[in-house]
Amino acid sequence: MRYLKNIILVVVIFSFQLALAQKKDENIGSEVVNIVKPYSPTISDAFKVKETPTFEDDAEVQKEKIEYSIFSFPVASTFTPAKGKAADVEKAKKEKLYKNYATLGLGNYLTLNAELFITEDISRSEYVGGMIRHLSSQGDIDGVVLDNQFATTSADVTYGSRDKDLHYNVDLGFKNQVSNWYGLPTEFVAFDEAALNSIKEKQSFNTIQLGGKLGMKDSFLDNSTLLFKRFSDAFGSGENRFYIKPETSFEVMNTKVKLDVIVDYVGGSFDRSYYVDQSYKYSNINFGASPSILLQEDDYSVQFGASVFYSTQKVDGISDSKVFIYPNIKASYKLVPEILTAYAGAEGTLHQNSYADFVHVNPFVSPTLYVSPTNQKYDIYAGLKGKLSNSVSFNLRASYKDEEAKALFKNNAFDPFVTNIEGYAFGNSFDVTYDKVKTITGFAELKADFSKNVSFGISGSYNNYSVDEEQEAWNLPQIQLASTVDFNITDKWYAGAKVFFVGDRKDQIQVQDDLTINPGTFTSQTVTLDSYFDLNAHVGYKYNERLTGFLKGNNLASQNYQRWANFPVQSIQVMIGANYKFDF
Repeated sequence: MRYLKNIILVVVIFSFQLALAQKKDENIGSEVVNIVKPYSPTISDAFKVKETPTFEDDAEVQKEKIEYSIFSFPVASTFTPAKGKAADVEKAKKEKLYKNYATLGLGNYLTLNAELFITEDISRSEYVGGMIRHLSSQGDIDGVVLDNQFATTSADVTYGSRDKDLHYNVDLGFKNQVSNWYGLPTEFVAFDEAALNSIKEKQSFNTIQLGGKLGMKDSFLDNSTLLFKRFSDAFGSGENRFYIKPETSFEVMNTKVKLDVIVDYVGGSFDRSYYVDQSYKYSNINFGASPSILLQEDDYSVQFGASVFYSTQKVDGISDSKVFIYPNIKASYKLVPEILTAYAGAEGTLHQNSYADFVHVNPFVSPTLYVSPTNQKYDIYAGLKGKLSNSVSFNLRASYKDEEAKALFKNNAFDPFVTNIEGYAFGNSFDVTYDKVKTITGFAELKADFSKNVSFGISGSYNNYSVDEEQEAWNLPQIQLASTVDFNITDKWYAGAKVFFVGDRKDQIQVQDDLTINPGTFTSQTVTLDSYFDLNAHVGYKYNERLTGFLKGNNLASQNYQRWANFPVQSIQVMIGANYKFDF
């Protein structure tokens, strides 16, 4: 009511003033104004409206106190809320790891494969282990007239310690390997029954080696490797190999400096050469040092270095010494971090060859070899590697390599007029010849882990060889392909496969001009070994945590190919066996 009275009073006053301001005659006339004093305006005091105005009203409204109350009544209900419960997370069963295992497999061609591995912890840091292996087969290759069985038996013992600042191990091993020179050139040379019966084609090799590794953390000496090996055969050949490789690294002005040193000695003797019944000895010793510095940032890494070797070679008392200097440069740059990396380099080295290494690659060599190191002058390469996705990676590489005195395997010629009648002198063994070889190589690799149950890989290379004195790069394929796939079918079943493809190779053999004439005349002929395709597969069943059964198949394409000239391989090979894991 107070507010209403005030509003009415204001409206009445405003209306009265408006009425007085109006005149009947709107022409109010004119007057003359004389300004005597200049106008000097002044600012009047500002009037501010009070935020809380006061009203002259005797009536004052009092606030009423209001009380609220709730009218409630009981309601019958049978609803009972469920208690909250955390969702269960399915945990994968942790697979128990066993320290020891034993494997036994049997296959056609009377093939036997057996392995036993045992290891035991002596203390928290010390351990000891041992392994025994055996693989043998009776051969029975179609169309082969000589014995073609083979067997390899080995035993190894190791002792080591793995502390936080120091780790080392010592290894002692023995291996016996039996093979046969069964690759007679029966397609090109005629052998009568008496000649076949006179051939003693068996060869055996024995290896005894003692070695070890030493590594120290926060020390001037990072890692060291030492090995002594004694290698011998059934024809009186013997070879000793010794090398030591210490590695050290340190920092100079926040730059890592690395130094690798090697002392590599190989020396041995053969009872005779292929054409002359005269023994000879050989020894090669290489002293090498490889200093380098490493410059590394987030996106790039560059290693600058060089290798220097001093080599002394002695054959039947005649010595020859040389100094070799090689580049040792590596670089990589991340074009797209975590996805694409470019890399390049130029490296060289003096590679020590040995009789044992030749036998490892080709067990059908004759015990009449000339052993000499290979001078790899440089290997210049560039490539890209990275990821197509989180599970797919790739590697592309191109290289150019220049090697002097590169070892090539070449078929030993059969000459009936040579006085050598040993079991390897019938065109059924291989010699080692040396030549200057330049190689251009293109390499591609793809790996994929589609899931924890499926993995796949494929790689291939193409090689273009250029030789100096020889007619061909003997027994070196131009094309090589390999692919592997492994997958788990279920928790119990697993399977896998490996595929190999090797392209054509060249070799040179002695050919009898007329097979009806004995001994006749012979000429050298270059032959081409056909490319071959080899498919291997396996499937396994995990009966429990300890016992697993397996079935393996090799050369499933049933190709009777020749890995070396006149040396065909076994056809389809099937093996069934089991693996058992255990602890003491």
